[in-house]
Amino acid sequence: MTKLVYFAWVRERIGKGEEVIELDPAIVTVSDLLAHLKTRGEEYAAALEYENVIRVAINQEHVEHDAFVKGATEIALFPPMTGG
Repeated sequence: MTKLVYFAWVRERIGKGEEVIELDPAIVTVSDLLAHLKTRGEEYAAALEYENVIRVAINQEHVEHDAFVKGATEIALFPPMTGG
C-alpha cells in the first residue's frame, strides 16, 4: 500500500489531503501514476490537468516524472512553489 499526500490546490481540487492506495503493477513511473489518477474522477482530472507542472516527492525526496514508484511508501503531489 502506498500513501498519497496532496498539497495546496491539488488537495483542494481532489477534495482530500491524503489517501492510501494499492499501486497496480502497471504503474511503474510517476507519469504512469499521474495518468492513472486522472482516470479516478473529474476532481482528479481537474487537479492533474496540467501534470507537467505537478511536483512529486517519493518518500520525501523530490523526483522527476520518469522516476520509478516501486517500493514507495509515500508519494506527495504538489503544485510549483512560489516564493518571495
